[in-house]
Amino acid sequence: MELVSKKRLMLFAGSGNLELSEEIAACLEVHLGEVKRSRFANGELYCRLGQSVRGSDVFIIQGHCEPINDHIIEQLLMIDAAKRASAKRITAVCPFYGYSRQDRKAEGREPISARLMADLLTVAGVDRVVTVDLHTGQIQGFFDCPVDHLTAVPLLAQHMAGALDRSVDVTVVSPDAGGGKLARRFANKLADHGVEPDLAFIDKRRPKGTHNVAVATEVVGEVDGRQCLLVDDMIDTAGTVVSAAELLTSRGASSVSILATHGLLSGPAIDRLKNGPIREVVVTNTLPIPWEKHFDNLTVLSIAPIVAEAIDAVFEDTSVSELFKGDNV
Repeated sequence: MELVSKKRLMLFAGSGNLELSEEIAACLEVHLGEVKRSRFANGELYCRLGQSVRGSDVFIIQGHCEPINDHIIEQLLMIDAAKRASAKRITAVCPFYGYSRQDRKAEGREPISARLMADLLTVAGVDRVVTVDLHTGQIQGFFDCPVDHLTAVPLLAQHMAGALDRSVDVTVVSPDAGGGKLARRFANKLADHGVEPDLAFIDKRRPKGTHNVAVATEVVGEVDGRQCLLVDDMIDTAGTVVSAAELLTSRGASSVSILATHGLLSGPAIDRLKNGPIREVVVTNTLPIPWEKHFDNLTVLSIAPIVAEAIDAVFEDTSVSELFKGDNV
C-alpha cells in the first residue's frame, strides 16, 4: 500500500489579540479554526478545538496581554488539546512573549520566569515557537525546540524614514546601555532608506528592588540640534523613555520620537507619553491597544504581514531568517 500525504495548515487563535490573528489569517488567505471557550464557576478556563486537527500543521496564536496569566494558560490548554487530537506539528505563535523581562537573577531567591515560560510551552507540547523581538535574544536558548525570532525593526525603520526631515541630522538613541545592539540594527535599516544616523545611548539608573522605576541621568553621544529616535523593544509604564526624552530635550535635541515593537502602555504610560516632549510614538500591534489608549501622536503599525510570512515559511519548510536577511537574531 502506498499513500501520498498532503500537508494541511490550520490556524487557531486565542482570545488575547483576535484582531491581529484575523489580520494574519487574511494575509495567509486561510480561515481561523473554531475554538470553543468557557469558564468554570471557580474561574478555571476551558478550551476545545472545534474541528479535527489530526495530521495537520497547527499554529496557535495568542497575545500575552492583560490578563496575561489567563491568556498564557489559554494558549497552553489549546496546545495540549491539539497534541491530544494528534496534530502532526504544533507551533506556538507568541507575538509578545510574556515574562520575557525576567530572563536572569538580578537578586537572590528570584525565579527566572522566562525560562519557566519556555518549559511550560515545551511540556504542553509545542514543536516550534514563533515570536517577535524578545527582550533579550538569548531567551531562545531556554527552549529545546526551534525558535523563529522575528523582528519589527524593518517595519519601524521604513515608517520612520518617511517621517523624518531630511534636512536635519538624525541620532538613534538607546534608552539604556543594553539596547545598543537594537539601536545599531535600527540605524543600519535607516541607512538602507538613505538616512545616515549617528548613535547615542542613555545612562539609566534603576533603584534596586524596583521594576517600573528608572531615571535617565546622562546621554552619551551627539544629540544637540538633531532629530532623536529613541528605540526600545517595549513601552510599559513609559517611565524610562519619557525620562530619556526629557533628558534629550534638555541637551538640545530638536525633536524626540519613540519607537518600540511592543506597546504594553500600562498604568500612567498614556498620560506620560501625551504630556512628554515627544513628537511621535510608534509601536506595532503585537499587543492590542484599545481605543481609549490611543492619542494624537500615537502610530500603530501592523505586524501581521511579517508574522504571516514567517508562518508560511515554517509551513513550507523554507528559511525564516532569509526574510530578514539574517538580521533577526
